[in-house]
Amino acid sequence: MDIESGDSDKKPEIKAPPDNEKKPIFILSGQSNMAGRGGVIRNHSHHHQKYWDGVVPPECQPHPSILRLSAKLQWEIAHESLHADIDSKKVCGLGPGMSFANAVRERVGLTPIGLVPCAVGGTAIKQWARGEHLYDNMVKRARESVKGGGEIRALLWYQGESDTATQHDADAYQGKMEKLIEDVREDLGLPCLPIIQVAILSGIDSKNIEIVREAQLGLNVPNVVCVDAKGLELKEDNLHLTTQAQVQLGQMLAQAYLSNFEPSHSSV
Repeated sequence: MDIESGDSDKKPEIKAPPDNEKKPIFILSGQSNMAGRGGVIRNHSHHHQKYWDGVVPPECQPHPSILRLSAKLQWEIAHESLHADIDSKKVCGLGPGMSFANAVRERVGLTPIGLVPCAVGGTAIKQWARGEHLYDNMVKRARESVKGGGEIRALLWYQGESDTATQHDADAYQGKMEKLIEDVREDLGLPCLPIIQVAILSGIDSKNIEIVREAQLGLNVPNVVCVDAKGLELKEDNLHLTTQAQVQLGQMLAQAYLSNFEPSHSSV
């Protein structure tokens, strides 16, 4: 598969994985807090317009060994905003992906790491059902990512805020999430695919947030672990994580991955 740089004038030098070692790949999926709204602010002159402030903390800086699969299915050096060409109808900012990848890289020394962004803001879990465009695109991108010699190590999932809109949707969340896990494992041929989901801390209707959270925290499926976002800082919209909260979340996701699925690398 072709590898491109974000700068069309320069071709990056990317080290191949050691012999007999496949490139570890991580799928990033869900809705806006996975796609990233950290640093996205309203234009004071035109309140209906938003833009990303471009602030990239040290923990989220690009590294030659961290790659992303672009919307055109080409590998390139990963950089914020990871989802800009995936969640393209919204203004994307900073999400947890780069913080996660840097933390995993620093612990395990994996070279290179592949990130497959798939998240789209404002989406309910029913839109991620098998046969729906979002699900099919996620599976397509995941399959494409391993063609050059890679291995999908985990799916990182942060979604559920849209399913707080009604009690009916919130009550149905657990069953739909269990079906999603079953389907994606079957369609990727990975029956034990590790899945790290984030328990939401915000939503559309506050009355239903705890219903979705309980479904996420109580999910009893093998090789599925949950990271709780409760306590992380929200922006003024009370819906999206701040830049610093996304940095923290990425590190929490990395620790969950390392301690549960790479136990020999669970401590510094």
